[in-house]
Amino acid sequence: MTDRNSVEHLSIVVTTQTTDDVTQTTADNASTSSSSHGIQFYFQCAVVVIGIVGTAANALILYALVASKQHNKHVLIFYQNVLDLVSSVFLIITASAKLYYFYSTGTDGYWLCVLIKSEYINWVVILASKINLIFVTVERYLKVVYAVWSKKKLRNWMLYLAMAFALISGFAHMTGTIFATTKVVDGVCKAYVFWKSFASLIAYRIFHFLYFYVIILITFIFCYGRILVVIRRQARAMASHGSTSGQIQSQQMQINVIKTMIFVSAFFAVCDLPVNLHFLFILIIDPALTSVNNALYYAAMFMSFLYICANPFIYATKFDPVRNILQKLIPCRKTSVQPNQ
Repeated sequence: MTDRNSVEHLSIVVTTQTTDDVTQTTADNASTSSSSHGIQFYFQCAVVVIGIVGTAANALILYALVASKQHNKHVLIFYQNVLDLVSSVFLIITASAKLYYFYSTGTDGYWLCVLIKSEYINWVVILASKINLIFVTVERYLKVVYAVWSKKKLRNWMLYLAMAFALISGFAHMTGTIFATTKVVDGVCKAYVFWKSFASLIAYRIFHFLYFYVIILITFIFCYGRILVVIRRQARAMASHGSTSGQIQSQQMQINVIKTMIFVSAFFAVCDLPVNLHFLFILIIDPALTSVNNALYYAAMFMSFLYICANPFIYATKFDPVRNILQKLIPCRKTSVQPNQ
């Protein structure tokens, strides 16, 4: 039985069913040193801090989007910030709870393990945010590359359906994973540990990496690559035909939105890479380190949430309506009024 004051060690448990019984093969990681435990604690604290910063920053940007009336014009972008805000709040809850050792017993202990210590509630929203980022990119792509078609065919109900799909997708993925692989053993919460076979664990890790990172990255590259080509073509056409100031202003507004989303997408690609590589390749190095309770995991999560924290600052510097509202909040600062995008 695990001592309450000892460091929690998660292990990969592979279960194979036979006709009469279920055999479990357990590979336990070696005892974690006190120094590594200390590093893990500091990373956990850093994750809590970045969750607080992310909550404050995203709340401020949401206020600016509503105040500038951009939440109705850019529904998916607004929803993206809502998801980032909620995931930051859940990060504070889960990371704070894991700073303390809880001896899980009974029904309450099981649900505490499944919902909080496994980071289930947090990852539901994180995955929904990733899927929604694809929809934001595709929406921008349709509005620029197929401008005429999107004005005639693209409706708000389609955007709301995409938002619902993103959240349902995150919920379904995490629910199917966490309840099948998490148990409380001797009062210790062992999350993402019990797999039917080692092959199923590998297959899941590869699927997660491809679906929630590689496909998103390919979508960014294809859509924004095509968008930039079309925008340059439009700019040359407008210059050769002597376009009016209104047309030029409209073009510039569209370019600003595209620039904002390219920055957001590029920053996501960089910051989300460590946590995806951790889930995928640490399995080859040491399977016992694939848990959500080790220093490497928290370092990767810190980078992932650095994107969520920095995201609002990208909007603040690149998105004129948001920047104008935020500048008005600064005491003793006068700003020139610029047209809304």
